[in-house]
Amino acid sequence: MSPSTPPPACEVLVVGAGPAGAACAQRLASRGHHVVLADQHVFPRDKVCGDGLIPDAHAALARLGVLDEVLARAQPVGVVRCIAPRGHHVDVPGHLCVLPRRELDHLLVRAAQRAGAELATPWRFERPLQGADGRVVGARLLARDGTVAEVAARWVVLATGAAAPPLVAAGLAERQAPSGVALRGYIRHEALAAQMRELQLVWHPRLKGGYGWIFPAPGGQFNIGTGVVAGHGQRRAGPNLRRMFEAFCEVHEPARRLVQEGTWTGELKGAPLRCSLTGARFSRPGLLGTGEAIGSTYAFTGEGIGKALETGLAAADALLAAPADDAAVQARYAATLAALKPLFDTYETASYVNRWPWIANLVVSRARKSPRILRKLQGLLEETQHPGQLFSVRGMARLMLE
Repeated sequence: MSPSTPPPACEVLVVGAGPAGAACAQRLASRGHHVVLADQHVFPRDKVCGDGLIPDAHAALARLGVLDEVLARAQPVGVVRCIAPRGHHVDVPGHLCVLPRRELDHLLVRAAQRAGAELATPWRFERPLQGADGRVVGARLLARDGTVAEVAARWVVLATGAAAPPLVAAGLAERQAPSGVALRGYIRHEALAAQMRELQLVWHPRLKGGYGWIFPAPGGQFNIGTGVVAGHGQRRAGPNLRRMFEAFCEVHEPARRLVQEGTWTGELKGAPLRCSLTGARFSRPGLLGTGEAIGSTYAFTGEGIGKALETGLAAADALLAAPADDAAVQARYAATLAALKPLFDTYETASYVNRWPWIANLVVSRARKSPRILRKLQGLLEETQHPGQLFSVRGMARLMLE
């Protein structure tokens, strides 16, 4: 997609064309609204992520009408393999696939354009435009050459991801520090691709505070990485992620083989994470925050694509319901996010498994022996089982007795 200039005015300006922003823009444009979707990059562009699409993402993609297109491009996967420090594992079945964000996000942007959204790239959000009463009435955008564009809009939707500066500039930031960090790269190893068809999650004392992963991607590639994922108030000075990645390759044989035998197709890159729907205000008059900007990533697992899509759709639905009533839009959006918050809170509690990886030994061992516990783990993946029933104090006590 070639660079494009934003118009001087629109009904809704969506800043950030990742999953949350693209989903919001598509929904609004498909209902006849004049939407401008702006991003600081020209698409397709790379994005640091694990690339795994779990059931909540599938459901949101289906709502957007693009699931079949995604599945036609993605690497299908049948199970998540949870590997405990002792080396034993349990396979949790689910409807899963892997598609690099470079492709997924480009697909979502094109879908938004087909719906009628106008794409403007590469333009970076500098600050909101405000009326005399303080209400947001648009945004000031900057091009790479320093060119300025001021876009008037009835509403601005901020979907700029985990970076703190846009949140600060928009007046939504409640904390600037991220909840976690992740590091990932791509390696092609066609021999292993013929053998490894599962999403691998690995807990180990040398990865304390987080975990390692290997996800099979299309074309004989693998997404491999490590992350330290916590929640609001839990982030501390953590390990050096490159040393953590090296440790991952020492304690997990498939990771070692990938690095030593495979061909790097994408360098190791890091990115911050914002989790648990905390750290940012959701809105102010004339402006909604959505996606990872407001913490749409799960603290325990680091999964965020599905919930980014969901929050983007929620922002659009709030605007569609009462676009001329600031208070009604803000209230409807806040209510939708409040309904999701208990789930995020439980995943934040469950993130103690990352800090105390020996617990993974217990969970995996019990799940290998108990079909009922395995079904509970599958229920977590499908979001039909509340994580508190496994990862609360009471849940862990029950686990030990089953």
